[in-house]
Amino acid sequence: MDHHIPVHALPEEIQKMLPEEKVCKYCGVSYLILHEFKAMEEKVKAMEKEMKFYQGSVDREKRLQEKLHSLSQELEQYKIDSKSKTESKIYFKLMLRLEVEHCQLKERMPDLPHSVTEPYIGL
Repeated sequence: MDHHIPVHALPEEIQKMLPEEKVCKYCGVSYLILHEFKAMEEKVKAMEKEMKFYQGSVDREKRLQEKLHSLSQELEQYKIDSKSKTESKIYFKLMLRLEVEHCQLKERMPDLPHSVTEPYIGL
């Protein structure tokens, strides 16, 4: 086992203290070690709390990815529906225009044969 040599020596007043003054009378642990132990306990508690947050974030990430995928599919369906509705509107506008022009043609030229004045609906 290696012997740890500290980089910075303890102040002289602590080095000159009696062992009874440097040790907890209740548990017998050195106050310096006890202080380090308590600091590490606090650090572990903070890290456990952070780990819980990150564990929850994995689940949140998965749910958000699923939601994003679902919304992307909905968007694509809306685009398809919109295009279909636009095409239907264009078709009906063209049909209406054809009928209007047919009626105008009949009014202007009532003597044309029936086959010429009937609209061709072969679209």
